[in-house]
Amino acid sequence: MKPSWNALLGLLFGALLSSNAPAAPATPPAAAGGSLAIAQGRFMLDGKPFRVISGEMHYTRVPREYWHDRLKMAKAMGLNTITTYVFWNAHEATPGHYDFSGQNDVAEFIREAQQEGLYVILRPGPYVCSEWELGGLPAWLLKDPDTKVRTIDPKFMQPAQRWLHRLGQELAPLQLTHGGNIIAVQVENEYGSFGKDNSPYLQQIRRDIVDSGFDASLLFTSDSAQQPGSLPGLLKVINFGVGHAREKFAKLHTWQSTGPYMAGEYWVGWFDHWGAPHHVADPKKVAGELTWMLQQGYSVNFYMFHGGTSFGWMNGANWDDDNYQPDVTSYDYDSPLDESGRPTPKYYAVRQAIAKETGATLPPVPATPATQAIDGIKLDEAVSLWDVLPTPMASHELKTMEALDQAYGDILYRKRMATDASGELRIDGLHDYALIYVNGKHVGTLDRRLKQDHLSLKLVKGDTLDLLVQNDGRINFGEKLLAERKGIIGYVSLQGKALQDWQIYSLPFTDSSSLNYSRGPCTHAPCFYRGTFDAAVSGNAVADTFLDTAGLGKGFVWLNGHPLGRTWSIGPQRTLYVPGVWLKPSGNQLVVMDLLVEGQPVLATRKQPMLGTPTVPMP
Repeated sequence: MKPSWNALLGLLFGALLSSNAPAAPATPPAAAGGSLAIAQGRFMLDGKPFRVISGEMHYTRVPREYWHDRLKMAKAMGLNTITTYVFWNAHEATPGHYDFSGQNDVAEFIREAQQEGLYVILRPGPYVCSEWELGGLPAWLLKDPDTKVRTIDPKFMQPAQRWLHRLGQELAPLQLTHGGNIIAVQVENEYGSFGKDNSPYLQQIRRDIVDSGFDASLLFTSDSAQQPGSLPGLLKVINFGVGHAREKFAKLHTWQSTGPYMAGEYWVGWFDHWGAPHHVADPKKVAGELTWMLQQGYSVNFYMFHGGTSFGWMNGANWDDDNYQPDVTSYDYDSPLDESGRPTPKYYAVRQAIAKETGATLPPVPATPATQAIDGIKLDEAVSLWDVLPTPMASHELKTMEALDQAYGDILYRKRMATDASGELRIDGLHDYALIYVNGKHVGTLDRRLKQDHLSLKLVKGDTLDLLVQNDGRINFGEKLLAERKGIIGYVSLQGKALQDWQIYSLPFTDSSSLNYSRGPCTHAPCFYRGTFDAAVSGNAVADTFLDTAGLGKGFVWLNGHPLGRTWSIGPQRTLYVPGVWLKPSGNQLVVMDLLVEGQPVLATRKQPMLGTPTVPMP
């Protein structure tokens, strides 16, 4: 029987938390009829006390071929549940066109979790944060500059509702009461850190989730703010990092006087920004704090159990202390499983704590596969970006990427000077990184991270001014994402006078492997490079390796058509994860787009990742 919402509400507030709820055995969740509910201040599953011991893992950040292996590692660490976001922009890259195939087959990911005896907590957003591009919201939502995302604005709510309903067709049948393994569904995400008047918006999102078929699972909200973005009748869970469990659970007790109590995100590591140190968290401290939480009878979700990689253009960015901070490609997060799925000392420390406090006999840890190194990858074919520019559009005013139906990549603004002019060139609203050229010669660089927006120029009549702007990742947290369009979102002025009448080139880099390459070095950056190489081992995890980007500047890498992600010599990340399942025995094609480097690079892969030194503790 599907529990009514009023029944769940009554159960939630019916009794106080019992301080030591035992964890239910993690047997395969296969039979229909059960449901996760709340009674006597604790989670109940099939009428028995249940403690959630979950780990976060995102299907988009792990090669599909490795899902089963990672889930086996979760089971062996002592988890009974997997938590995942669902990334709207991965599934609806263009309005009305939904993709649930291949890497986006989230239903298969959930079914594979069930095969490994794991329940699933689903976090469908529509906003998800997660250091993911625009928090999972599609960039096309920003084409209309008046659209207000994460509000009741119909220009946002209507496509969000369509998305949730379409997602429900895929995943609602996988709820526990229908024979699946989804036991809980989150309503929105950390809205307490965004909205001030949350009730109308959250009420609508909750209705849309229920109307999408998620009416047989426990609904909840998750927050790290001083006050939660929630609604009466919704279970609240709290998010926090290592060292803060006692104070944060005390706060959760003030949010809801009865249990159950759960760490919705226990941040066991942290993410990194370009140009900043690499973050780590002490495994002993994590295990000790976990022990305390389990002794209190609390439930927990490790964020992240396995972080993986923000492949492609999908890294997000923060806005902290009035600074733009783009995230690196790796989402290793100093997790129990590292970026390539191999167990770390933190994995074993957490596993030992879970086994001791639950008394469970855990499955053996699967063997850790080796890795490989490949030397001498010659990028012996090249073509300059300037030789493969597409047809531009003429515009009196500047336009953003979104106005051109472009989500990612670069955009080039070109102007032929009609008169002599010299003085300060100012870019108002640079998003995010600009290379400035005069008659094809690089004369300066401006970086949003560094609050750079002007430089001195001397131009004469007939000069060609080029502004090549790269999108370094849309902000994924806080109110700044409301206006996070890319390119130049304001104006360009010289000597205080706005420049108009531009040729604008959209450069999404969707098919960089088919450009007209020629053998030899590239002598006019930005450059595309291409090379082929063989792999002694391929097709499985033993073939995993890490591309060393030493010698590259700033750009992007593809392998056999798979987008590995961004590179930037400022670090901290130096290697890109190369999944062995994406390699072939021979004829592997590596394509690099680099804004800065000329010549004929030779690259190599390493057996171990290089994610940055020095390291610093997580904030």
